[in-house]
Amino acid sequence: MTGPVLIAGAGPVGLMLAGELRLGGAEVVVIERRERPSGESRGLGFTARTAEVFAQRGLLDAFGPVETNRQGHFGGIPMDFGVLPGAYFGVRGVPQDRTERVLEDWARGLGAQILRGHELVDLAEQPDGVRVGLTAPGGHGEQRVELTGSYLVACDGGRSTVRALAGFDFPGTDATREMYLADVVGASIRPRFIGERVAGGMVMSAPLTDGVDRIIVCEQGTAHRPGRREPEFAEVADAWARLTGESLHGARASWVSAFTDATRLVTEYRRGRVLIAGDAAHVHLPAGGQGLSLGVQDAANLGWKLAAAVAGRAPAGLLDSYHSERRPVAERVLRNTRAQGLLYLSGAEIEPLRAVFGELMELPEVGRRLSGMVSGFDVRYDVGSDDHPLLGARMPDVAVGSTTVAAALRPARGVLLDPAGTTMPTGWADRVDVVTGTPGAGWPADTTAILLRPDGYVAWTRGTADGGPAHGERGRGLVEALRRWFGPPRGGAQHGPARRHAALAG
Repeated sequence: MTGPVLIAGAGPVGLMLAGELRLGGAEVVVIERRERPSGESRGLGFTARTAEVFAQRGLLDAFGPVETNRQGHFGGIPMDFGVLPGAYFGVRGVPQDRTERVLEDWARGLGAQILRGHELVDLAEQPDGVRVGLTAPGGHGEQRVELTGSYLVACDGGRSTVRALAGFDFPGTDATREMYLADVVGASIRPRFIGERVAGGMVMSAPLTDGVDRIIVCEQGTAHRPGRREPEFAEVADAWARLTGESLHGARASWVSAFTDATRLVTEYRRGRVLIAGDAAHVHLPAGGQGLSLGVQDAANLGWKLAAAVAGRAPAGLLDSYHSERRPVAERVLRNTRAQGLLYLSGAEIEPLRAVFGELMELPEVGRRLSGMVSGFDVRYDVGSDDHPLLGARMPDVAVGSTTVAAALRPARGVLLDPAGTTMPTGWADRVDVVTGTPGAGWPADTTAILLRPDGYVAWTRGTADGGPAHGERGRGLVEALRRWFGPPRGGAQHGPARRHAALAG
């Protein structure tokens, strides 16, 4: 079937996926039950790794001036992310609604169709596609609409309708506590950027704009109340007063919400022609602000693979690699957020462990391990048996000739970084660009060529001690790597410098 890819949910994950699919040539329809963006912002930024994802699509400048900080925390214990080259805690001060606006403008500009005010209520998988039933407001009340597509991707959040309708298993641990979040207007609140443990719980606060502060209140002994509506601001203000002794009752809230420590992960990321991404696939305590970023990176991993599948150019197993690559990453995030929750939100009984943990974090190796874990810098996919330190990892944004890695990746095609211009075999010019020229600072030593997937991860390397053009993967070979990620060769030769330098550098 050659119909559009249907995406349920127009949050950051669904919009990122829509843009990625359009870059790959797939038609896209995004289905969103809300008639307009909510303006609410659970997330206030994104991780360093996600900033790289946005940069490689030319989106980072659209956010305007952004603030980064190498100082972060793990479970409320201060941590220096600068122990890793190029790493930082993340981009702060970017409300999620701004992220959604940037991504929606980008996706629409690429030709994605976004249906607002349409709620997905049922689905049926067919041999060559998916049919979905939608409800939408009409002239005489609600009306029924049906759409068919080649695939359906659930990006509709932790309470995903698609996940339930498609029968995905979603095991994990139930919520044990409820915590509050509010944007408070007209109160002078002392910043507590990484949170502050106080008698009876933890509080966090940070300025959003002039006169508006984001607060989080985690009070011990607060049980989760399933099915209840969002809390009233008076409840939040009461809890804040109990924990801090400060009164917010004279202020007002522009937004109040609640969240829990529930932790769940789907057992599979694909069931036939239905796939799942973001919070629809994984929910967890929002420790370290990893949730939005985890979902955006799901989309970056899936988009080029699914576009190739729709176009009929995906090699065997490519689409299934989405599950095998991204689920282990989510497992690790869920593990570290549960650990952070124990360190952060437990009572006085956890203080000895916090003290020992704090001492361990002063060791450079421990700092590097935890910084890599929370920032996503340690993500490395299984792409081959080579022992090159970059294989399976993201390529740093170094200059090569007249362009940079980020600029070369902008069209979401494969990229062969080949300074000498002597490596590329014939037959992949329609899917892989070649970038030649002198490499700049940061180019890995003893490396003469690097093949990148469209998501920026290294699929093959050739070292100075390796053999001829097709034997750089220490036995696997460039040709095999090209076949594995981009399919078999096609007619048309490509030798030497790429012909898209001007566009890539723009």
